[in-house]
Amino acid sequence: MLAIRLTAEPERLDTLIVPVRPGAADDTPAEAVPTAVAPPDGIADEVAALIPAARFSGRAGEVHVQLRPGGGPGRLLLLGIGAADEAAWRASGAALARATKDETHVTLALPSGVAPEAVRGLAEGLLLASYRFRLGADADAPALADVDLAVTDPEAYEQAVEVARTTARMTRLARDLTNMPSSVKNPQWFAEQVTAAAADLPGLTLRVREPEQLAAEGFGGILAVGGGSASGPRLVELDWRPADARTHVVLVGKGITFDTGGISIKPVPAMKLMRKDMAGAAAVVAATLGAATLGLPVRVTTLAPLAENMVSGAAFRPGDVVRHYGGMTSETTNSDAEGRLVLADALAYAVQELKPDLLVDLATLTGANAVALGTRTGALYSDNDQLAEDLLAAIRSAGESAWRMPLPADYVEHLGSDLADLHSAPTQGGGSVLAALYLREFTGELADRWLHIDMSAPSWCERDDAELTRGATGWGVRGLLRWLAALD
Repeated sequence: MLAIRLTAEPERLDTLIVPVRPGAADDTPAEAVPTAVAPPDGIADEVAALIPAARFSGRAGEVHVQLRPGGGPGRLLLLGIGAADEAAWRASGAALARATKDETHVTLALPSGVAPEAVRGLAEGLLLASYRFRLGADADAPALADVDLAVTDPEAYEQAVEVARTTARMTRLARDLTNMPSSVKNPQWFAEQVTAAAADLPGLTLRVREPEQLAAEGFGGILAVGGGSASGPRLVELDWRPADARTHVVLVGKGITFDTGGISIKPVPAMKLMRKDMAGAAAVVAATLGAATLGLPVRVTTLAPLAENMVSGAAFRPGDVVRHYGGMTSETTNSDAEGRLVLADALAYAVQELKPDLLVDLATLTGANAVALGTRTGALYSDNDQLAEDLLAAIRSAGESAWRMPLPADYVEHLGSDLADLHSAPTQGGGSVLAALYLREFTGELADRWLHIDMSAPSWCERDDAELTRGATGWGVRGLLRWLAALD
């Protein structure tokens, strides 16, 4: 992860970035923003002449590179900052990371009086857009290692940059976990990664249930889904419990380390990216580690039910009845609707044993998420208006996207089963909505304090886009951390 340094006296000006904002009206030209640290003599006049010559608009994320052979600085960059709010600066930071990837060091002169939130957005954009995941040598890896931010008072922005560092580091961790091929990543491996990441953070406790403990305690959903694999399932329980916490939140994340669909096997095109089917577990684990790193005064317990959904003589069958934690049963006629079965166990356990104030789950649950909302937006479900509004606001401010979806009462009848308490995968109605309604059945007395996000679509990105890089996005980490930080 590249180093970001706040300084009032920049020492290296081989590559200098100057922020530019759009004109005050459509018919007025863009203009350079007065910066906290004055540029070298003559640079201001050169920038003023360059803006119209380059037809530079100043929109957020626009970059123009000007070479100055023999001059100092040798490279001058115009950086559009648009509305100059946190979102605009995040986009600008991402664009800057890509435009300077072949440099080793750059200096950005920030505007006088820039808000700490803007600096946080800038730092997040820089750190997230410079992410790469590759097993083995990468000749095209970004060379950029150091960014100096020139400001009048570095201390005023230290906290903002530190929060950005932690948020980006945890988002990158979630991306790493999700990007890892399933030839390496199985439930045991995932649990070991959480154990290693939590080892150096005081105040965290960790319990990993293995198949024997899962069987003894009645986690039938996790055992059913993981039964077809040579790699046994796990349940990770990670707890951040600060002494001053007044609110207890349980986060649950779907952790299917690879999903073949089981006996209801997927076609190859739908299966090839199923290493990402544990992105929900990666997000909630990373958010909890982030809360501990930042010392947030809220208790967070994360549950990551982990299983590999494989085809074998031990795999569960369409039509089987699964007995979940606490005794509720599910008729499951589609073994490719496996995520809700492991989540049901974890939700029931959270309600009966942990008794939190709020219960939130994230899952790469259905393809219907993308059909309804496209590739960048999670589908959010909750009967609690305030909880939904608060989390949506946090997700938006963090630079992610979600949309609240309905939980229609007339769909509930589709969950009826002749064999069990519930039918886990009825074919009638909207798939994402029905999956949410099914999960709600396991929330008991916390049904009015529960929220579910189907984040299958935004968990993956097919191309570089702003602060996102091709592959796993780490969706949910930023929004959850922003929300947790705002809780009383």
